[in-house]
Amino acid sequence: MKRTGAGVLLFAAALGTGAGFLVDQLLTSSGRPTFTPAVSLPILLVALGAIVIVLAVPIRQATRGTTTRAVNPFRAVRVAMLAKASSIVGAAIGGLGLGLLIFLTTRPVAPSIGSLGTVIATAVCGALLVAAGLVAEHLCTIRKDDDDEQPGDPGLEPRIDGH
Repeated sequence: MKRTGAGVLLFAAALGTGAGFLVDQLLTSSGRPTFTPAVSLPILLVALGAIVIVLAVPIRQATRGTTTRAVNPFRAVRVAMLAKASSIVGAAIGGLGLGLLIFLTTRPVAPSIGSLGTVIATAVCGALLVAAGLVAEHLCTIRKDDDDEQPGDPGLEPRIDGH
């Protein structure tokens, strides 16, 4: 499994930003109020980030040898994939909050403090979920052994001439 790259996170954040701006634009052009995330969304994002890190700590302890308890490798893969998904979702939701914030601040009318606060909290907590996902993904990685063979090593490729 490859680690989550910055390009994927930037792409998810850009999609979220565009979606947030576009949703508010479409809502206001049809005469409806702008979209404001629920107050519980930032709280849930932080809780999810904390849960992902808590799930990754036992895997880190098992891979570093600080515990004698074995970890199921399937559980380790699931936690690593949850961490990867959390960072991508955090980038998308943080981007959504950023898009909503851009829309609200570019309007001639000042937004209400309540909606602005929730939008800012959503963007910040999305970034916190990205950080938590990346930390948890790092906690789920194992150290490379010196005797691990790398794919594509010249010594491992079969030679055509039979030697």
